[in-house]
Amino acid sequence: MATPSKQSEAVKRHWAAIRAASERPDAEQPDDESWGNLTAEPRGVDYIETEAGGLPAMWAVPKRAAEDRVLLCMHGGGFISGSIYTHRKLFGHLAKATGARALIFDYRLAPHHLHPTQVDDATAVYRWLLHDRGIGADHVVFTGDSCGGGLSITAQLRAREQGLPLPAAAMLFSPWVDMRATGESYKTNRDRDAFFSAEVVRELAGTFLGEGGDPSDPLVSPLCADLSGLGPVYIQAGGDEVLLDDALRLAEHARRAGVDVRLDVFPGMQHTFQMAAGRAPEADEAIRRMAHWVCPRIGL
Repeated sequence: MATPSKQSEAVKRHWAAIRAASERPDAEQPDDESWGNLTAEPRGVDYIETEAGGLPAMWAVPKRAAEDRVLLCMHGGGFISGSIYTHRKLFGHLAKATGARALIFDYRLAPHHLHPTQVDDATAVYRWLLHDRGIGADHVVFTGDSCGGGLSITAQLRAREQGLPLPAAAMLFSPWVDMRATGESYKTNRDRDAFFSAEVVRELAGTFLGEGGDPSDPLVSPLCADLSGLGPVYIQAGGDEVLLDDALRLAEHARRAGVDVRLDVFPGMQHTFQMAAGRAPEADEAIRRMAHWVCPRIGL
């Protein structure tokens, strides 16, 4: 097994600092922007703030990017944090490697906005992209990290309910797709994951769902959903994260539904290790693989 790079250790330190702050409220609390500090500036990418489907959004536009190919980007943060600003550089790297534009948007956050607000927000942005911007569904790819990875699936399910055509593909970074937190990796990786645990994940799920919310709702946990008819999915996960089984089981669940799936597990990596893009070789390799996989699926 390859030894994790020194650069990738920054991701582990980031999660460890968040854990320390959560256990000691008197300790210095990391600000929301510290997440984005993990990512190097991709360069050669312009950022244009806009509004999409009535929500704050941002275009990440690499030089010479195809105008009619779009990565629809759904940021992570447990549905309680994260923004177009924390994730603009990560998705900028992915857009640059792909040669497409990225559209990042701010869905409304819990606890002020409970499920299904986030699924409906993502679907509204997709509808705006199709109808207001005239982008063909076969030229759109959903992508997201953590809860945004799960949202990249549940937004497709909502779009399918509403009769919208489905996107060409989806790319998921460390997806959170089981709000029941039942994966075996919660035990096997408990001492390797720098922040997450079953207790933390269930607490986040409760904040997102509110009192009486159902963690088995297919629009909450895609492991409980019928995934037949979805386009190809590429899933990446870190070998040391407790959410590893979310990725493994989603891949198997999707394959059984007839979905074309690629799954890559990066040994020794933490949750959403791709946030170190431009600095850590593992993150750069992950971005390179995603771009190489997706380009032929959208004609690039």
